[in-house]
Amino acid sequence: MKQNDKQNQEPGTPTEAALMDFKHGMGVFTEKMPDLARKYNAFSEACFKEGKLSKKEKQLIALGISIFSQDEYCIIYHTKGCLDQGCSEKEILEAIGVCAAFGGGAAMSQSVTLVQEAITDLSQENDKLH
Repeated sequence: MKQNDKQNQEPGTPTEAALMDFKHGMGVFTEKMPDLARKYNAFSEACFKEGKLSKKEKQLIALGISIFSQDEYCIIYHTKGCLDQGCSEKEILEAIGVCAAFGGGAAMSQSVTLVQEAITDLSQENDKLH
């Protein structure tokens, strides 16, 4: 399937819809503010490069911060990042536990709903591709 065909498809899950919404919003922002978007993207890419911390560890940290800050788009985006970097469901759930120790019920409610839904949706999408 060509990239263009994939972009024109309707989302199959709420997780895919949220990722598409985010990408669309970033695209519009980039058109309107190209210099700022380019600099933000460069900074963000530099932060997530392999270093003393692995990309996997950085995605787990980002997921915890996303959950703590109640940012649903980032929760989904970084759940995908964790899976893309090879995190197991157990590793993600352990990170969620640490986050819930600081964020309490609000962090736990996002974790037991949105993160687990994203893991399920993204795993099913990954299975379709392979």
